[in-house]
Amino acid sequence: MELEDFAKPGSQEADLLKRIDKKRLPKHIAVIMDGNGRWAGLRKLPRVAGHRAGIESVRDIVESSARLGLEALTLYAFSVENWKRPRSEVRTLMNLLKEYVRLELSNVHKNNIRFQAIGRIQELEESVRTELQRAMNTTKDNTGMLLNVALNYSGRAEIVDTFNRMFREVKQNGHKAPVSEELISQFLYTSGIPDPDLLIRTSGEMRISNFLLWQIAYSEIYITPTFWPDFRRKHLLEAILEYQRRDRRYGGI
Repeated sequence: MELEDFAKPGSQEADLLKRIDKKRLPKHIAVIMDGNGRWAGLRKLPRVAGHRAGIESVRDIVESSARLGLEALTLYAFSVENWKRPRSEVRTLMNLLKEYVRLELSNVHKNNIRFQAIGRIQELEESVRTELQRAMNTTKDNTGMLLNVALNYSGRAEIVDTFNRMFREVKQNGHKAPVSEELISQFLYTSGIPDPDLLIRTSGEMRISNFLLWQIAYSEIYITPTFWPDFRRKHLLEAILEYQRRDRRYGGI
């Protein structure tokens, strides 16, 4: 089913879809999902309510991206720095992650989406790793969109891990090729995935928060004031339209 099948005739979504050039879609969109806590605070709710509400946004954006035909969608779910949050909040986030993966796996699989987790996954507790591995094993042969979930992730940590892996490979196999951007890219968590064409950040914050530092060198950045729990298909289409209005010169004239 195409995304158009979900847009009511005459709706804002239908109008946005008509204006999008399907031949110029970004191949890879990365999202910093921000604003859950502030969304909850404005409603005088505990922060966990914002994280739970954000799951519905994840569901909508994943399915919409797959139906649009994107090659990859990367969601920043939990950073290395997030361990500094209160222990109860971290525990809740991990439980919500397991719940999402467990409940959404059949839908992800049905939509031919391949699930992948990137980051220092080995440092997560065993029950989380088990759910992630099950999702990756179940969907590994799917040929549709890649859903990349960044967990216990940090852009700087990824670069450190990349160089450590690269140096081990050189030492073990006597690799003599000079260091190049192409060689480094082979050892990134995102090896084999095109760099993001578009980086979306919700909640209006003007920073990239240590996310995909190598990969977003030439990404178009789109900031929306919308908090993540309110971010839906309409907002995704608006971001893609803005992306298509831009002239990507990659440093050229």
